[in-house]
Amino acid sequence: MTERLESRSDGYEYAYCTLITRSSYLAGVIILAHTLAKHKTAYPLIVLYTSSLPTSSIRALELEIPHTNLILHQVDPLLPRKNVNVKLIAERFADTWTKLRVFELYKIGKWDKICYLDADMILCQNMDHVFSKSLPDQDWIAANHACVCNLDKDPWAPSDWNRDNCAYTPLSRPTAIEQPTPVTKDARPTYHLLNSGMFLFHSSESLWNRMIDFFNTTPLLAEFQFPDQDFLAEFFRFRWISLGWQFNALKTMQYWHSNIWQDDQVVCLHYIVDKPWTKRVSDDGVAGYLGRDGVTHTWWWNEYEDWTKQRTDSGDTQVIDIVKKYVASSGHQEDEQDKDMLALGSNVQAFANNKSAIPVSA
Repeated sequence: MTERLESRSDGYEYAYCTLITRSSYLAGVIILAHTLAKHKTAYPLIVLYTSSLPTSSIRALELEIPHTNLILHQVDPLLPRKNVNVKLIAERFADTWTKLRVFELYKIGKWDKICYLDADMILCQNMDHVFSKSLPDQDWIAANHACVCNLDKDPWAPSDWNRDNCAYTPLSRPTAIEQPTPVTKDARPTYHLLNSGMFLFHSSESLWNRMIDFFNTTPLLAEFQFPDQDFLAEFFRFRWISLGWQFNALKTMQYWHSNIWQDDQVVCLHYIVDKPWTKRVSDDGVAGYLGRDGVTHTWWWNEYEDWTKQRTDSGDTQVIDIVKKYVASSGHQEDEQDKDMLALGSNVQAFANNKSAIPVSA
């Protein structure tokens, strides 16, 4: 796979990247890639995957290459050292340390900038202008603030997670698009928290070496509830700039941050918490963990139907047959037999609310 990536990276200054480690996210990656192509991105999507991904899912991604300019690249899982036990908010977060391997991509291509996107995102319009954002130095990143409103009073959230401490609360339309809350050294602690669903960076050997050294030595790993997200916030402390909310529009912002949300301004939509492909939108428009995400989940299903129609019209039905195994049926119900799918749907908060801890070590 390395040879394929090197040959296809010629001429590209920029690239998007995502990660998949299990088939329960296959539909997410496919539709992310579909929406990037639909909105005519000029750049490839590098899909990092691990050996845990079944061959059928890899085959589905390979079948998408002619349509969506995917570049597949296998990576090894990244896990904390053996003596570190990590307490996680969600069981699926055990895989997200591997997201940090995006910073290794200097090894297999010459990229000026890379934009990482989580596999539970869709593009609502062309996003290529994000690469024009300037970074103060080669070892900085650009990202979006974490929303810390915690209006649902989740018990796992830190005590300072409230609306008054959220970096999105002071903002308003339309200036929030170009004037996000800045990250300053004297800002309140919650303003230093980022959401790792999307970030922009320069890939280099020196940056990766410093990052992996920090990963292998810091005692803080045991304290991180959101593995890669908390790690990046700590590693890039005082070295990240904030982007407009539109580049990582959390679906909860639609009703938590009506002060800034505009449907037609969303560039990249992020399906945090439960994933839309685990359950169809009900006939009454109800969707989401607490039933408030009918609008944004419908957007995902519209893209899925568009993708299905395109592949059907072109005769590429093999990929449809693979992907639909990991997409809810027309009866609105989740697959009660698939543990991974349940972890993305109805059981998404059960793990966190039980305040369980699982060891995540090599």
